[in-house]
Amino acid sequence: MRCIFFWLLCLLPALAGAVEFDETTTRLPLGASMHVFEDMRGDTRIVDVTSPALQGSFRPHRQAVLNAGYSRSVFWLRLDLQYSPRSAAGAAHPWYLELAYPPLDHLELYLPDAAGGYHLAQRTGDALPFSSRQIKQNNYLFELDLPPGQSQRIYLRLESQGSMQAPLTLWSPQAYLEYQPKRIYVLGIIYGVLLVMLIYNLFIYLSVRDTSYLYYILYIASFGLYQVSVNGAGIEYFWPDNPWWANAATPFLIGSAAFFGCQFARSFLHTAEHSLWVDRVLRVMMACGALVMALALTASYGVALRMATYLALLFTVVIFSAGMLAWMRGMRVARYFIFAWSAFLVGGITNTLMVLGYLPNLFLTMYASQIGSALEVGLLSLALADRINAMKEDRARILQQASSELEALNRELADNNRLKDEFLATVTHELRTPMNGVIGSLELMQTLKLDVELEQYQKTAAGSARDMMRMVNDILALTELQAGKLYPRREPFSLRGLFDGLRAQYSPRATEKGLEFLVELDDSLPDTLEGDASKLAQSIGYLLDNAIKFTHQGHVTLRVSAGGPLTANMPLRIEVLDSGIGFSVPAGGSLYQRFKQLDGSMTRQYGGLGIGLAICRQLVDLLGGSLRHQSKPGQGSSFELDVQLNLPVQTREPSGTRRRIGGLPQRRPEQCTVLIVEDNAINQLVTRGMLLKLGYRVRTADNGVEALEMLRSEPIDAVLLDCQMPVMDGFATCRALRGLPGCAELPVLAITAHSHSGDRERCLAAGMSDYLAKPVKFTELQTLLHDWVLCQAPADSATQDI
Repeated sequence: MRCIFFWLLCLLPALAGAVEFDETTTRLPLGASMHVFEDMRGDTRIVDVTSPALQGSFRPHRQAVLNAGYSRSVFWLRLDLQYSPRSAAGAAHPWYLELAYPPLDHLELYLPDAAGGYHLAQRTGDALPFSSRQIKQNNYLFELDLPPGQSQRIYLRLESQGSMQAPLTLWSPQAYLEYQPKRIYVLGIIYGVLLVMLIYNLFIYLSVRDTSYLYYILYIASFGLYQVSVNGAGIEYFWPDNPWWANAATPFLIGSAAFFGCQFARSFLHTAEHSLWVDRVLRVMMACGALVMALALTASYGVALRMATYLALLFTVVIFSAGMLAWMRGMRVARYFIFAWSAFLVGGITNTLMVLGYLPNLFLTMYASQIGSALEVGLLSLALADRINAMKEDRARILQQASSELEALNRELADNNRLKDEFLATVTHELRTPMNGVIGSLELMQTLKLDVELEQYQKTAAGSARDMMRMVNDILALTELQAGKLYPRREPFSLRGLFDGLRAQYSPRATEKGLEFLVELDDSLPDTLEGDASKLAQSIGYLLDNAIKFTHQGHVTLRVSAGGPLTANMPLRIEVLDSGIGFSVPAGGSLYQRFKQLDGSMTRQYGGLGIGLAICRQLVDLLGGSLRHQSKPGQGSSFELDVQLNLPVQTREPSGTRRRIGGLPQRRPEQCTVLIVEDNAINQLVTRGMLLKLGYRVRTADNGVEALEMLRSEPIDAVLLDCQMPVMDGFATCRALRGLPGCAELPVLAITAHSHSGDRERCLAAGMSDYLAKPVKFTELQTLLHDWVLCQAPADSATQDI
């Protein structure tokens, strides 16, 4: 009996505080009629809440809307509702309980059950899919069946990482349905204004290409999507099955609106020209906006939303201050800017005062923020239109001034073009002398022992110098071609030597990009031909340069074959194939125009002067050949060069071991010994330094006699033999060493003064394997030793372990 009395005492205050209403009630705000319990730990269950021990922890709420701000606590709301119809006609019918704050994360409704306890009737929130809602509305809406004449207690559990607000209202179904059209019409007008302004400014941007319109469009889009997210329309229509984005969208879109809004203000008010410190503040605000966007995607929702809220407050103040300062400095367009942000501020302040309870929760106060934003967008559009009118006036004045100067500029341009051509030819001639000195000095630096940093500097300088020299040579060749100063020559040259040089020059560049560089030379072709080897090599070089430049993966192939039956002349067909990006073949032959590139924009990915193919085409025409191309985007390119060369009276093929071009190495440089036979101490020192850098073991001899003695006393894997020496020259030395035991197939590489003179033929006749032209290039030496030494099996396996 004592226990029953205790329960009655606990229930009496609750029964006395029940909210009574009848069948005439249409809308009943419940904010001031509910009791609130703040669960700071967040682990209280419904069984604990309904126990007598915690009933005293509920405190009556005297305000129209529960507004706990950014609180990590869980809030329990207790409502005592009593439906007391005045007549028998007011029978039981359903009621709607609305919680009009869509950003809540978790919301649970507990109703009494038949056993005297409470059960979970509904669980929803924007952290759950939209399908979890009992009634599919953007606000949370629950259907209640309240028995007539009886008090019924219900509990709501609220949890959210964002702002904790609970505007509760009890609706009759008919009144709720009658209220919805008014709300939908207003929201439709607001969103319609935003959408119309967005499309309108988009068309203006496409017409005038003013970046201010682009930033304004992005600002409208961000702000409009933010409103959609906050009002619950986003999770209802756009992302109903993505609760994570439903939370992250709000801070992300706030950051996006601040970012583009600040950039729009900078562009519209020209802060970089008139107010540097304001421009810096706006840049900082943009950085904060980008940070909030990143936090929205990576950090917790609570942290991101708090940062976004502070950013929004600061953004509004800074933008308004920037507009006021621009207005005080006499900018005409700043007037509309201030009016627009004033409307936005008034709407935001009105809505905030309503939420805090200082203004009544009316339709106008509820949607004041959205109405203010619609007015802001419209007024800013007027500001942009006024800015266009001002720009038109300035442009007309500028055009009038420019027209009077255009004729004089055209006359000066014609004179400048003539002077430019003359100056270009003079400069390119004068640059060759110092550039040759730079390149020679950098080659000598390779023989010195440098630390890592200096070696990197040397490589960078050498590469830049070579690139500079190529450009100088290209410009010089173009000017000479245009002036008609170049003529084809007819001199004997080595076909294989020419392509070995191209391979040595371009193979390292291809390797740096991870490309396979292949040289396919028909073995049936004669080695010695007559023609202009330098111009032919230069033409092929332009094609190889483009192939490597525009190929990111795969291969670049240089293929040489006979272009027809062998007669008194040698028809030669040279193909450059790549697996690069390809291109659409332009009409009208514009591919071969000088200073013309397929992508001529300032943001193009590939640099260059755009004269390589133009020079190549003119050089091929000068040699009496033809140049064709085939290409498709994404399927690589193919350039085919046909040229007629002459056959000399006699041709000889090199004796000794066959060279394996581009073969797989069978041993390492440190396993091989190279003998240098050179009488000049400086040349000997330079060549020795190159070999040591390549990793080879090096022996040196000052003349042929010393070389023969050294070959008899120790195993040697290759000989670098100078042709002009005292005591015994290179030709006599080579003939003598071929008679030594084990030296018949020894790679002997001649070092000649001129690669196109008769020395080469004498070298081959004396039994030498190949040749190098002075001055010796590091890459050419590396390539020849790779093919003749590393790719050859050692004569005696024991020598590999020495």
